[in-house]
Amino acid sequence: MRRIKKPWLRIPPLALAALVLAPAAWASPVRIVGIDTGGYPDVRVTVFAPAGGTVPYVHENGLPVTGLQALNLGRAKSIVLCVDHSQSMAGASLRNAIAAARAFVSAKAPADRIEVIEFGKQAFALTRFSSSSADADAALARAATDPQSGTALWDAVAMASRHLAKETQPGHVIIVLTDGQDVSSRATFAQAVAAAHVARASVYTIGIAGRGFTPDPLRQLAAHTGGTYHQASTSTQLAQIYSSIGRVLSHSWELSYPTAARPGDKITIAAIVNGVGHANESIQLAGLGASGVLTPSGLLSASAWASPVAPVVVAAIVGLLILLACLFVYSARYGLWVRARLAPHLGQQTRAAKSRRKRSRGTLLRRVISATEHAFANVRHFRSLQRLIDRADLPLRASELLYISLGCGMFLGLFAAVVIASPLPILIFMAVGGGLPIGYVRFKAAGRLKAFDNQLPDLLLTISSSLKAGHSFRQAIQAVVDEGAEPTAKEFSRVLSGAQLGRPIDETLTEMAERVGSTNLSFVMTAVSIQRQVGGSLAGLFDMVAETVRQRQQFARKVRGLTAMGRMSAWVLIGLPFFIGAAVTLINPTYMAPLYHSSQGHLLILIGLTMMAAGSFVLKKMVAFKG
Repeated sequence: MRRIKKPWLRIPPLALAALVLAPAAWASPVRIVGIDTGGYPDVRVTVFAPAGGTVPYVHENGLPVTGLQALNLGRAKSIVLCVDHSQSMAGASLRNAIAAARAFVSAKAPADRIEVIEFGKQAFALTRFSSSSADADAALARAATDPQSGTALWDAVAMASRHLAKETQPGHVIIVLTDGQDVSSRATFAQAVAAAHVARASVYTIGIAGRGFTPDPLRQLAAHTGGTYHQASTSTQLAQIYSSIGRVLSHSWELSYPTAARPGDKITIAAIVNGVGHANESIQLAGLGASGVLTPSGLLSASAWASPVAPVVVAAIVGLLILLACLFVYSARYGLWVRARLAPHLGQQTRAAKSRRKRSRGTLLRRVISATEHAFANVRHFRSLQRLIDRADLPLRASELLYISLGCGMFLGLFAAVVIASPLPILIFMAVGGGLPIGYVRFKAAGRLKAFDNQLPDLLLTISSSLKAGHSFRQAIQAVVDEGAEPTAKEFSRVLSGAQLGRPIDETLTEMAERVGSTNLSFVMTAVSIQRQVGGSLAGLFDMVAETVRQRQQFARKVRGLTAMGRMSAWVLIGLPFFIGAAVTLINPTYMAPLYHSSQGHLLILIGLTMMAAGSFVLKKMVAFKG
């Protein structure tokens, strides 16, 4: 081999080689996976960036965009796997598709939530969204060929989009696998695309080539939603395609921003990752353009809307409308000013009109409450609610408490709808809100009953002492009213008021016992009624009843003391599973995730709650005492 004597002759070949190899050496690892302009003016760009890259930023037509929002799809996302199980997929195609989907599920990120939808003649969801792969894997393992012919492709996409719209995860992805075209959907292609836009979902389509297969609808679906289309010549390539989609999603960012371009304009989007690279993509916005697309108004042509004069005309019309609105407001304020100047001269008439309006509003409210009272007067639960209010000594009627409970339930339900946006928690919050006012009334009634029972022995001794001093029974009750404490003084005051109105004192005492709800007071009233029929010393009777009531209370306190350990054991046994579950969840959420996010876990929770309820009932019966 002859040696080159002049080394400078080597420079041109080396320079030529460098120019050829430079693009390959400097090829950017960043690429734009898909662009979705269906939600104009918002543009969604899915950008693939290598692991460890920073958040991409976007330039539109060479200028930085404003209002950019970035979502890391590799961190957390909700995915719907739509698998075709129509008759054309029977055999090896369905088996390979199921195996590839199960491999994709097993390799998902821990925070990803997955739902599985099968579609053949009809589309139906096999699972709900769950961060545990157990549900999706079990559902896919049970998949079988649809016995009825048909492929409801667009129905599956629309269903997946509706389900994704309720998800709170930042990223929404739909992966569709089919070997045919839609033949049995109720939804159209446009409706499926619109549903995906509402859910802000990117649709990744996989087509298995075969006889009669047409990839154009799948390509258009992916292009209109910011996803990508993949085609497999045989079903054995599905595992590789699913794996590539998983890798792309794990290193992808979903960027959205409001575009400054007008419909029909062509824009160039550049996605840039500092220190890694950049990618460019050009796309034409739908709307106005030379293609004869629908214009904003049928009265004007596309050229009229695209002319430079159009923004000036629109701004002038908007300014005129704002000026008219200001004139209307000024005229209304002038009328109010004139009315205010005339008001002092009208005097009593104006005040009378205001009082009439207040009375009319109050009358309407009273009519509604009275109508409710009349409608539910014969309902047993409604009467029990009114008795509970009387026992709590609250200035309410049952219908008023009912409307208060309804308002609290609606308020908490709206709060849950805004915060959680899930039907079951909304219903739970509404039930809790509706029960809070009734629970408060029940708590007040229980406290008042306990105070009355504690004062009852002293009250009976006071009546007995008054009778022994020669006072009448009514005077003895008056002494209780004068010297007693609440709530006994107030209750016996109502007894005296009824007696002064001419009612028999026995009847008012019986009504008081029913209103208060005290078992001990019922025993006293029974003893008084028997004494009045049989005769005897009423003072001695009250002494004996007071001693009996005191012994009953002492015995009840003794029983409560003896059963305190059993009651505390019941509380500990009931609260221990909740405490351990909360502690383990805080320490290791991944370990507890299958319990909260899988159907098997939900079944275990239901079984555990049922067993705890049964055990609580048994423990309550063991430590309960009714004397």
